[in-house]
Amino acid sequence: MTSLLPPGGAPMLVGGKLIDGGNGVFATVNPATEEVLGQAADGDAADLDAAVTAARTAFDETDWSRDHAFRAHCLRQLRTALEANLEELRSITIAEAGAPLMFTRGPQLEGPIADLEFAAGLAETYSWETDLGTAAPMGVASHRALRREPVGVVGAITPWNFPHQINFAKLGPALAAGNTLVLKPAPDTPWCAAALGAIIAEHTDIPAGVVNIVTSANHALGAMLTEDPRVDMISFTGSTQTGRAVMRGAASNLKKAFLELGGKSAAIVLDDANLAAAVGVTAFSVCVHAGQGCALTTRLLVPRAVYEQAVEIAAGTMGGITPGDPSAPGTVCGPLISARQRTRVERYLEIARGEGGRIVTGGARPADREHGFFIEPTVIADLTNTATVAREEIFGPVLVVLAHDGDDDAVRLANDSPYGLSGSVWGTDPERIRRVTDRVRTGTLSVNGGVWYSADAPFGGYKQSGIGREMGVAGFEEYLETKLISTAAG
Repeated sequence: MTSLLPPGGAPMLVGGKLIDGGNGVFATVNPATEEVLGQAADGDAADLDAAVTAARTAFDETDWSRDHAFRAHCLRQLRTALEANLEELRSITIAEAGAPLMFTRGPQLEGPIADLEFAAGLAETYSWETDLGTAAPMGVASHRALRREPVGVVGAITPWNFPHQINFAKLGPALAAGNTLVLKPAPDTPWCAAALGAIIAEHTDIPAGVVNIVTSANHALGAMLTEDPRVDMISFTGSTQTGRAVMRGAASNLKKAFLELGGKSAAIVLDDANLAAAVGVTAFSVCVHAGQGCALTTRLLVPRAVYEQAVEIAAGTMGGITPGDPSAPGTVCGPLISARQRTRVERYLEIARGEGGRIVTGGARPADREHGFFIEPTVIADLTNTATVAREEIFGPVLVVLAHDGDDDAVRLANDSPYGLSGSVWGTDPERIRRVTDRVRTGTLSVNGGVWYSADAPFGGYKQSGIGREMGVAGFEEYLETKLISTAAG
């Protein structure tokens, strides 16, 4: 246990107080060792009810939603406090999420903390009111003003793969916009959220009830949050299957819903691309954090004429990455989050074999890892885009290499998916690349290794990859309502 998380179980934050869970505690496990790290508060339905009540009261009965400068102050204060506790947070993230050390210096921890400044800046600079001028609809001279106001109480449900990035990507803009929040983090990473709660309670001026964090082993609490009529919006990141359930729950009282869901993104390699660079970068990226990223390009589409060469490059890259201790400086591929997730990945590998797939490298648990939920980086060849592993999200270090017959066919294959989250295009002719990117139906695209992830850039997907955008001004505006006020002129 660290100083942020006291012995006996990490408490949760409800109504400005750090409290125990109504169901006692539950264990959080180190996925690299399978050892119990410690305990976290196990919230129950009463705890969730108290959290929603506190958030509702804070929104309805305080000036939080109207005091833009104070919200910016609180977000900057939170960033400073997180940075002051950076090394403890890093240790927690590595141990609980299995996040490799090198990535805690970027999107797993330090990047999301720094991104809170973007949210704070929006609280200060956003144009909350727009003058639409005077018009005479129905013959009545009227002066119109457009106001943007916070939605109200936001229920945020987050996954385990990038716990800080996703928690902050919801908390930052939601608070900057003037909302109050109930955060229900994944049961696999309760300490990451509990540490945030402790910092908010002890080191910031964020008023009681503005942020509430309910950790629990009970997934049903998320469903309760989506259906609670006192909650005005649900912001969910997770699987498409669960997203459908969230949408059904939100529909019970027609609350606003933001959904960032799954992906099966394609990397399109054109025949004029640098094959070694395109394939190598794609294969490497699938190993990052053991492939546990929704936007990773896990389908590699290469020209048929160089298919075997591409498979060889991919296998050489992934075969050279050894799953290892996430606390070691050079580790790229750490463990999967749980035994359940490892079993899921192994099931997909068996399906691939049964459908005629060739496992070129990997495909098993590492022989040198007696403990931990590790799986070898795996390349699968000789399948088509109709194969199960080419259509369903695996969430492991698994790359499927597919052949295409030219640009039109590559676009067809990329779009032949229920998902539309991300993708990449590799080539040398800018006009040709533009013709391809114009036709790929995804929310983000990388060209020749370009990085789209940034606090000021919106992220989200087409089709079954979600509804709405997170981050950027567009992500901030997800947490706002639009009000038009028309005053009779003269």
